[in-house]
Amino acid sequence: MELKVINEQGLEASKLQASDLLFGRDYNEALIHQIVVAYQANARSGNRAQKDREQVKHTTKKPWRQKGTGRARAGMSSSPLWRGGGRIFPNSPDENFSQKLNKKMYRAGMASILSQLAREDRLAVVDSLAVDAPKTKLFAQKIKGMGYESVLVITDNLDENVFLASRNLPNVLVLEVNEADPVSLVRFPKVLMTKSAVAKFEEILG
Repeated sequence: MELKVINEQGLEASKLQASDLLFGRDYNEALIHQIVVAYQANARSGNRAQKDREQVKHTTKKPWRQKGTGRARAGMSSSPLWRGGGRIFPNSPDENFSQKLNKKMYRAGMASILSQLAREDRLAVVDSLAVDAPKTKLFAQKIKGMGYESVLVITDNLDENVFLASRNLPNVLVLEVNEADPVSLVRFPKVLMTKSAVAKFEEILG
């Protein structure tokens, strides 16, 4: 599989021969959906909590007498049937939302995403990416000069100047290869990788 290598002006400079196992895999929508959902589920903290009728702070006094009022029988205002009452099956703060995902499935799903990005011409490669100083303006000019407005940048080793210069750009995310996740790959319209990042991907996922 050949990947497009661009220069600092965003023009195609050459081609990079990449692994077909990683960038030439068939599109598997069901698998990609599964790994994206699993990644988002595993990121949930599970700290939501609700109260049952015992934990709700209400008076335990009977609201009205049992008979003779013409109203339904009621024992206390903390009943789950009442507004402001407790929940019948409340969510507990230690709820576990994690989903098991095999390594083989995750690697195949990531390869399927990268292959589809290459087919849709949303993936490009650059020799290296660096700025002289940790200035957002410098990095924004470099990205804009390549023709990108919203882009995910993946490098082998994250340069400190690039990291500091990219933090304030809302539509730009810079990650190392081992930090790349399926949600970011799917979310951004364009992905820019360094040559060393492509080699690292082939080493990890190939």
